[in-house]
Amino acid sequence: MTVQQLIDSSGFSPVNAGGDARDRAISGVYCCDLLSIAMGHAPADCAWVTVMANMNTLAVAALADVACVVLAEGAALDDASAEKAKLQGITVLSTDLPVFDAALRVHTMLR
Repeated sequence: MTVQQLIDSSGFSPVNAGGDARDRAISGVYCCDLLSIAMGHAPADCAWVTVMANMNTLAVAALADVACVVLAEGAALDDASAEKAKLQGITVLSTDLPVFDAALRVHTMLR
C-alpha cells in the first residue's frame, strides 16, 4: 500500500504529503509516543502513529526513515513544524481517531 492509497481509503487527512512522498510504500505500522523509543524501534517505511506533534517528532521520523507520520487524536503540527515537514519531505497525516484505532485501520488495510 502507498501513502496515497492510505489517504484515499482511510479518511486520514494530509497535513503535508506532496510529490513522490505519496507514492512511497508503507510496509507496516508502528505506535509509540516516546520519541527515544521510536528512534530506535520504528521500522523504515512504516506508518508511525503518534500524538507527539512537534519538531522532535519530525527529527525522529527522518532518522527512522518512516513512510509517514500519522498524528492521532486530533494532534496538530504548529506552522513552523508543518513547514519543516514540507522542507524535509516528511509526509504527515492527521486523524481524530485514538492511536489504537488509527493503527488498527492502517494494519487492516495492509492485510
